[in-house]
Amino acid sequence: MRREDIIAIYELGPEAVCELIEQLVSTHEAQIGRLSEQLVALQGRVKELEARLAQNSGNSSKPPSSDRARKLRRRPKSDKPSGGQKGHPGHHLSVNETPDEVYCLEPRACLYCGESLINAPSAGEERRQVFELPPVRLKVTEYRAQTKQCPRCGQPSSAEFPAQVSNVVQYGPRLCGVVNYLLNYQLVPLERTGELIEDLFGHRLSVGTVCNMRQRCAEGLVEFDSNLKETLIKAPVVDFDETGFYVNAKRYWVHSASTPELAYYAWHGRRGRQAMAEIGILPQFKGVAVHDAYSSYFGYECEHSLCNAHHLRELSAVYEEDVETQGWALEMRSLLSRIKQAVDEVKGVGKDSLDPNQLSLFEARFDELLTEGERANPPPEKPHLKPKRGRVKKTKAQNLLGRLRKYRTETLRFMHDLSVPFDNNLAERDIRMLKVQQKISGCFRSEQGASAFCRIRSYIATVRKQGFDVLDALEGVFRGHPLTLTPQVVQLAA
Repeated sequence: MRREDIIAIYELGPEAVCELIEQLVSTHEAQIGRLSEQLVALQGRVKELEARLAQNSGNSSKPPSSDRARKLRRRPKSDKPSGGQKGHPGHHLSVNETPDEVYCLEPRACLYCGESLINAPSAGEERRQVFELPPVRLKVTEYRAQTKQCPRCGQPSSAEFPAQVSNVVQYGPRLCGVVNYLLNYQLVPLERTGELIEDLFGHRLSVGTVCNMRQRCAEGLVEFDSNLKETLIKAPVVDFDETGFYVNAKRYWVHSASTPELAYYAWHGRRGRQAMAEIGILPQFKGVAVHDAYSSYFGYECEHSLCNAHHLRELSAVYEEDVETQGWALEMRSLLSRIKQAVDEVKGVGKDSLDPNQLSLFEARFDELLTEGERANPPPEKPHLKPKRGRVKKTKAQNLLGRLRKYRTETLRFMHDLSVPFDNNLAERDIRMLKVQQKISGCFRSEQGASAFCRIRSYIATVRKQGFDVLDALEGVFRGHPLTLTPQVVQLAA
């Protein structure tokens, strides 16, 4: 405002001056209010970015490979010596008492005087063994079905080929099994699988041939896939998880269901209830579903148990974000770890439950820490100036406290039912290799290929958990005798 304008208003009298001052104060207060809101928003953004930079594999779901500095995750020095510990079975070479070949090495002349030792008797020997791979090449077996003419009626009769010999030229079931093992378990890409077979066995497979072998294997596992789902539905405890999955550069989701003996994978375009319903395990499942608290799981009437490994990481993140006010988070982390240790000790001596007094103490302490955390993190208040529509955003600590309070039973189920695991690591380990596959090979080029991979991976993972030979089991698929699953007995079909 110019000097002349101020003098003009002054000459109009006291009322004009007061009106001007009030207008200026009002404008100033509005500006201060807007600046305060911007400051609060910027402070929140800075805090959010600082928390994101502070994330590592110990306080979030990020993998250890993403840690910015290995020294941040360096384990404390142990008092144990390096190498294998006492009682560890180890894996090492030992002398084979039935070697395949034996070479006798005889000295021809005395090392001192030069006398011939060819006819001298042996005075002892020292053994050394070399373990080596023999040269491997594909073995070609030819079947010749003869035709003979009956001497009595004169009609020709031809011999029948074995059932697995259906073409003029074809690959055998063992080779097809090895290709599917490399492709679907060791995660070797299609073209490199053909190169590897050539390098190892001297015969190159085209990408199309490798794809055909994979599809034949998947088609031979239709009945196994159905039986596996039925067995999981009847299991008392199943771990569930899901992760992103790409087909034709489009994002989909892989859902897994795991027990210590079984593993199942299926992909779908959705992550939530629609996918779970169409996959068909959870809608009929009546046992305990172990998961990471994704809301869609709670839509099913089975019992639930939450992954406490997630809780431990979130508690660490909350404590590290504000050490002074979030001490309850460190105490809660310690409490959950103590409960797990107590459960492990009880299992180790063959008991099936904790002492009732111990359970009461653990539950009481859990509730005390929740109350302490809620006092340190009161519910958020809506801003007075131009409040936004909808719910006010909560902090990580408030969200975590709300979940622990709401799902108290599901969080502590592992200490009441010792058949329920402390965490969901079983499912996470089973599904982790699918992320590795995507990193190695990228997305699948077709939905058919993605479906075949999930089915065959389910088969191989289950076979390994059952302790069967994987290559024998894969060879059985191409012979028409894959692994047979029943709720009571798991055996290899004859």
